[in-house]
Amino acid sequence: MDSENRGFATMNAEGASGGTLQPGMTEEETLEVQLELIKIEDEILTLRQVLNAKERHAADLRRRLGINPLSEFKQNITKGWQDVQSSNAYLTASATLEDISRSDAYKKTQETFSQAGQVTSSAFSTMSSAIKSRLGELRNSSTFKSFEDKMTKAMPGKSNADTPPPPGNNSTL
Repeated sequence: MDSENRGFATMNAEGASGGTLQPGMTEEETLEVQLELIKIEDEILTLRQVLNAKERHAADLRRRLGINPLSEFKQNITKGWQDVQSSNAYLTASATLEDISRSDAYKKTQETFSQAGQVTSSAFSTMSSAIKSRLGELRNSSTFKSFEDKMTKAMPGKSNADTPPPPGNNSTL
């Protein structure tokens, strides 16, 4: 027991003999209870010391076996998942989902979503091609080329000689 706790219990025992008693207790009873408290506190301290020594020994054994916190965590997760998979709730839910996946309604829904996905993919592909074509036309337009030339001339520190001609422009400078 550390000296602080022992001092507190001893001070209480001395204080009891000095005159202040708990209601309904004699001085002897108070002293007896306080001595028992000191004994229990000493036992608690001893048990803490033994527990700490056992924990250090267990950690040393784990280290010698190559068991680290991460591997323990992995083992706990694996064991937990195995427990879940063998539980009645999981088995029931798994069987229900299997029954659903075999149902005609599920198959029809899956087929419908598959077709919708194909149609959507085709639509996006067509739209992408149209946008790409339109942007190509826009880039080759005289308006865009005029705007591009003006922007190039307006950029500080660059001359037209430093700037390569825009794509599609076959003229040389």
